[in-house]
Amino acid sequence: MFKISRYSEQSKAEWDAFVEESRNATFLFKRSYMDYHSDRFQDHSLMVWKNDNLCGLLPANLTDEDGNRVLHSHGGITYGGLILPSRHIDASDVMEIFGSIRQYCIENNINGLDYKALPYIYATMPSQEDIYAIQNMGGRFTECNLSCCIDMQHNPGYNNQQKRNLKKGISHGLTLHKGVKVEEFHDLLSRCLAERYEACPVHTAAELDLLISRFPENIIIYGVRNDRKLVAAVCLYLSEQVVHTQYICSSLQGRSEGALALLFHELIKEYSGAYRYFDFGTSNEDHGRYLNPGLYRQKSALGGSGVVYPRYYLDFVTSQHQE
Repeated sequence: MFKISRYSEQSKAEWDAFVEESRNATFLFKRSYMDYHSDRFQDHSLMVWKNDNLCGLLPANLTDEDGNRVLHSHGGITYGGLILPSRHIDASDVMEIFGSIRQYCIENNINGLDYKALPYIYATMPSQEDIYAIQNMGGRFTECNLSCCIDMQHNPGYNNQQKRNLKKGISHGLTLHKGVKVEEFHDLLSRCLAERYEACPVHTAAELDLLISRFPENIIIYGVRNDRKLVAAVCLYLSEQVVHTQYICSSLQGRSEGALALLFHELIKEYSGAYRYFDFGTSNEDHGRYLNPGLYRQKSALGGSGVVYPRYYLDFVTSQHQE
């Protein structure tokens, strides 16, 4: 019933239009976002058809290590999954779609699927038929990362420490600013990551500037200043119902003056009417095996609680033999 084809640039408009109407997609699945780092990933995204009608998308890239060809939920995106239309696809259909994807992969000498399921908060309708289908086909759970997220319809608010930090930020006269320049933000972010984690940003300043130019309504940088000095900042990714903190940073001065508490107090207040969730992102290392307790505690102190980012692996050769 379902046919699978590989995405090509000629299908860009059709792909993006489907993402717009989907029940479980965000702007990260638009081709203008996925393709900005096409030099790093061998795109092998799939399109699902029924009677010549597009009814599903799988953002993906392919790796080939010593002949072990694996299809991955796109490596340039934190989450992934099978993108579905808003109606007329049920669980039986999704199971059949995965069967068709498996057959496509077997025919193209692809050994397995490394699948990052979409965290439920990003779907506008319940959309976890994919998880059932993968497990039903013999897929195994390989990775679990934990994000901290505020349900803004049921927000417990700051804990006492963060309330004190907020008062401190107000007392220092800190002010919120929208649309901080990428270069200034990236400089603070780079220094913060180097000092605290011996790390560097995933995006370069040029890449982040490019993405903002392509998605000015979805990617916004906010900062907190003491007079003119930037002491804390965040890069927000806005999808249909989720405010996601892509990057958070603060200087030593900002940490001592309660800058992040003031920053998030203002942002949660600003976005709580139009968005359901405020997602602070994962706090894990080593593919989810290690939880950074201090980092997670800072986020939960702002009112957040746990949302899982799950990952699965489906061995196509094994699942074929099981039938």
